[in-house]
Amino acid sequence: MAHLLHTSFLPSSSSAAVLRRPQTRIFRVSRGRVRVDAKIREIFMPALSSTMTEGKIVSWIKMEGDKLAKGESVVVVESDKADMDVETFYDGYLAKIMVDEGGVAPVGSAIALLAESEDEIAEAQAKAATAASSSTETASTTATVATSVEPPRTEGKVKVGITAAAMAGSAVHPASEGGKRIVASPYAKKLAKELKVELGTVVGTGPMGRIVAKDVEAALSAATAATPAAAAPPPTAGVELGSVVPFTTMQGAVSRNMLESLSVPTFRVGYTITTNALDALYKKIKSKGVTMTALLAKATALALVKHPVVNSSCRDGNSFTYNSSINIAVAVAIDGGLITPVLQDADKADIYSLSRKWKELVDKARAKQLQPHEYNTGTFTLSNLGMFGVDRFDAILPSGTGAIMAVGASQPTVVASKDGRIGMKNQMQVNVTADHRVIYGADLAQFLQSLAKIIEDPKDLTF
Repeated sequence: MAHLLHTSFLPSSSSAAVLRRPQTRIFRVSRGRVRVDAKIREIFMPALSSTMTEGKIVSWIKMEGDKLAKGESVVVVESDKADMDVETFYDGYLAKIMVDEGGVAPVGSAIALLAESEDEIAEAQAKAATAASSSTETASTTATVATSVEPPRTEGKVKVGITAAAMAGSAVHPASEGGKRIVASPYAKKLAKELKVELGTVVGTGPMGRIVAKDVEAALSAATAATPAAAAPPPTAGVELGSVVPFTTMQGAVSRNMLESLSVPTFRVGYTITTNALDALYKKIKSKGVTMTALLAKATALALVKHPVVNSSCRDGNSFTYNSSINIAVAVAIDGGLITPVLQDADKADIYSLSRKWKELVDKARAKQLQPHEYNTGTFTLSNLGMFGVDRFDAILPSGTGAIMAVGASQPTVVASKDGRIGMKNQMQVNVTADHRVIYGADLAQFLQSLAKIIEDPKDLTF
């Protein structure tokens, strides 16, 4: 019978501890008679990326006592890469919030309880209180007493669906009564902070009263029109010297990934590429929305087609994979960290589509709204500091990939031609860091030669 109902529940007996039982809701009590128990499920912290170990509650979209329908967003969670809406796959009532806004919880731990019916809300809250007191008592005794309790199972927890937190918001609940809590999309909160708009004065026009970005912009316009001569706000306080600042979720993930990368044996190869033809092409098609990042990604992808080993990856130390797609990840600095949006199948997309996609990815990255497949599927990485005037640098290899290329600024350089004449050419330095378990020096040298030919004669970039 257990295989028929794929959910677990918390037992309704008031004396029982908060435990997960096997996957059944109906159990036998005596001589063929059965009793149906109340179903109280846990909503747990989901893993929103392969590197996520804990998540931060940005905001609860629903409040305790609210009725939930399958597919509705319940909470916004900050992962190590983005803010994501978490949806429930079950109908019910949000009985108890166990991790408040701003709180952090490990992946897989309970953050709320979901009751099947309204009558079970009080019971769920009582069980949450019992669980809290039980966990406190357990913590005080585990130092001296070994327990034989079976570790909690995870398959019985509430399944959740994950969608990127849309800039316009999704199905949400209005602010709580009395103005105790303001419900706004993550992007609206970020925009309000940047524009110094008090969210308490903004009227939400999103679903069920949620404040969205256009509401913040409208409030700013109204305030500006009402007080055109208002003094500029005082500058924000600077960094407090000597203070200790804990890592954000994203910074913690970057730290772990960098340490993991140091375990890979890497080497570096540099190359000088003349960019006069590429610069001329860029000036010609820039007005059509083409970006230099898209041009470099396209050129890199076309070179990788000829040298698939540079697009390969080694994950287990015993074998490597020739990746079937060429997905160019490009490092982007965002507030509080770094992320690598991915241009998928960059060798197959035309330069105009690639540029539009890149602009879309950057906007989503800076609003922390990238979906997992938009930042964790890269097979080769670009890191470009040329826009800052940096002429050369080395990049750390991201874990799970075979190579990363650091791109410096294109600068006028005095060079000698083959016939001995002196002239000026625009040149840039690129340095590739690669996994030496899979990629060797000759592989990178040949790849860079192909890349230089494509950039120095870029006719193939626009086809």
